[in-house]
Amino acid sequence: MDKPPVHVEKLYVATYPFANDVLNLPVKDIEQAVLWYGDAFGLKEVERHESPQPAVIMERDGTRIGFAINGGEAEQEGAAILVSDIQQARAELESKGVKIGNWRVDEWDGKKFQVFFVVAPDGLCFYFHQPIEDS
Repeated sequence: MDKPPVHVEKLYVATYPFANDVLNLPVKDIEQAVLWYGDAFGLKEVERHESPQPAVIMERDGTRIGFAINGGEAEQEGAAILVSDIQQARAELESKGVKIGNWRVDEWDGKKFQVFFVVAPDGLCFYFHQPIEDS
């Protein structure tokens, strides 16, 4: 018999940038980013700046991701999000209509990780991952 899913208290553990700065991911519209990432990822706005460029910092479980109108190419950027329960993260996103891609196991430095990708409407790519304990 399958056990019902257990809700973990802190789902988002850490974020890592693909390029330079996980607090400065390029977007074209701050308001659209706040709405989409708030709904899809459950992020809450915690800071907003207009100078030197429009930017917003959003947070979930003490883990921060920032978006800025900085002229960068969203399709070339994103972040890796370490989660405490990959199944819960996937189920939560899918329940909000977010398309999950490439559900697979990756291996780095002799450790295995269950992973999946989300490409946001703005073009940013997010790599959700969780270590597989017995790797």
